[in-house]
Amino acid sequence: MRSAKPVKPGKKDAGGRQPRGAATRRPQPTPGPAPEEPRTLRLGLIAGTTPGRWIDSWHQRMPHVTLELIPVSFADQREQLEELDLALVRQPLERTDDLHVIPLYDEIPVVVASTDSFLMATDRLTPDDLAGQVLITPGDDVLGPLGLPTVAPNFPTIATTEDAIATAASGAGIVVVPMSLARLHHRKDADYRPLLGGRTSPVVLAWRRDATTPDIETFVGIVRGRTANSSR
Repeated sequence: MRSAKPVKPGKKDAGGRQPRGAATRRPQPTPGPAPEEPRTLRLGLIAGTTPGRWIDSWHQRMPHVTLELIPVSFADQREQLEELDLALVRQPLERTDDLHVIPLYDEIPVVVASTDSFLMATDRLTPDDLAGQVLITPGDDVLGPLGLPTVAPNFPTIATTEDAIATAASGAGIVVVPMSLARLHHRKDADYRPLLGGRTSPVVLAWRRDATTPDIETFVGIVRGRTANSSR
């Protein structure tokens, strides 16, 4: 009588059964990527900027990196860049070789006045329309000298754009600001109209060259419209 041939490990016998003691090879789990270290990206924002869509994209793509939003003042924006990872700021910005600066968009200027002002009777204004008007220039002005045919107020400089707009709403004069600031400080008793040919306010993204990190490059990519699968 012939003896049965031994069944090799891993093979079934004629009855379709796995022999006892046969070794079974199990697939080894593939190790996943190491978890990201929690960290923070400090983003400075000049008043009036609205980076909501970029912030939403950041939260979706980089949920492990907290995006801390820091208010930036126009007068101190260059100095504040030293303490931030990157920032949305306004030109003119003191340009030096140690800064990366990416132009984003130009804001049009608008004239803010009382809703009762005759200037609000039209859809847009020209410099000639402002002849003889009292131009209130706030202490935190971001546009600089405008060269308009206006007159200076006979009262002291008003410190902030918000208070200057409140003063203009009383009928004491007009304020010229980028449109986003007029919207930011909107009042029921004031309105604004675009100023044709007026000085625009360029908004840029800036950061220190020696502080560039992969997180900064990711945010720059989001601002430039690159997707998560795009190459740099």
